Amino acid sequence: MTIIRNISLIFNKIPAIKEQLFSPKYLLYTNIGISISLSATGDVMEQHYEILKGEWHKWSFNRTRNMAISGMSIGVVCHYWYKYLDAKLPGRTIHIVLKKVVLDQLICSPLYITMFFLTLGILEGSSWPKLKEEIIKKAHKLYLAEWIVWPPAQVFNFYFLPTKYRVLYDSTISLGYDIYTSHIKHNDLVCSAESNIQ
Repeated sequence: MTIIRNISLIFNKIPAIKEQLFSPKYLLYTNIGISISLSATGDVMEQHYEILKGEWHKWSFNRTRNMAISGMSIGVVCHYWYKYLDAKLPGRTIHIVLKKVVLDQLICSPLYITMFFLTLGILEGSSWPKLKEEIIKKAHKLYLAEWIVWPPAQVFNFYFLPTKYRVLYDSTISLGYDIYTSHIKHNDLVCSAESNIQ
């Protein structure tokens, strides 16, 4: 009976905890925490898949840590971008929603992708020429994927959700995209590991 009562107490506290986490006072920290967690989870899932396929020999903590930190930097940008966008383009008409989607794709998608590569380049100690080469080689693949995934997802986001839930929704949809992002970023490492095994 005590276990049931404890579980009941926990479930009763969930609405109050949710309100606090998504309050203006804590929203930035909540959004950063969500972005870190889901970026790390996406990388763990991608690494696990690579290990199952025999392309990668063991899980790399450093790789997951770096992906989580890149998620943190993107989480900060998302937080402020959505606040800015909703302040500049208030309302939920189809015209406003489509305008936000286009701006998101043309301004923020390239910014997110650039931040992703820059953050990881700094963490990995890449030289500027190597980082520039990687961006030229891989960024267009991520940007094309962004145009497939995000416009329909963002129509839902901008039309139905209040600003405070945008990063949560964005990060949840991003889980699948983060798996792909991790794959694109680390594909050359997987290929070199595969050639070392053969």
